[in-house]
Amino acid sequence: MANTNNRTVEGGKTTLQRAAQAVGIVFLLVGILGFIPGITSDYDTMRFAGHQSEAMLLGIFQVSILHNIVHLLFGIAGLAMARTVSGARSYLLVGGIIYAVLWIYGLFIGQESAANFVPLNSADNWLHFFLAVGMIGLALALSRGSRDTARRT
Repeated sequence: MANTNNRTVEGGKTTLQRAAQAVGIVFLLVGILGFIPGITSDYDTMRFAGHQSEAMLLGIFQVSILHNIVHLLFGIAGLAMARTVSGARSYLLVGGIIYAVLWIYGLFIGQESAANFVPLNSADNWLHFFLAVGMIGLALALSRGSRDTARRT
C-alpha cells in the first residue's frame, strides 16, 4: 500500500474506489438477504411491490421483491462504477443524492398510500437519511485528496 498525497493506493485502487466497492457489496448482501426466509420475517407475505408487502428484513425494514431487486442492482452498479475514480465518486455522490430524495419522499408519502410502491417504513426512511449522509460524505471527503493532488501537479 502506497500513500500518494492523501490518495491511498492499494492493489491499484484508491480509497474512494474501495469505499464505493464496499458500499456496493453491502447493497448486494442486503438484496440477497431480503430473499432469505428467517432473515426476512413474514417472508410469505412478500409481494412484488407495494405497501401490502409485510416482509421485514431483519424484522425491521419493510421489503418487497422490487425493493430487493433495487438493492441488488444498486450493488452491481457500485461494483461496476468502483473500477474508476470518477465512477466511484459519481456512484457515491449520485447514490447519496438518490437516497436523500428517497428519504424526503418517504417522509411525505403515507405508508398505506399507493405511492408507497417500494415499500418504505419509518426504519427505511431513517436508514435512507444515514445512507445519503454517509455516501455523500464519502464522495466528498475521499475525492478531496485526489483534487488537491491534481492541483499541485
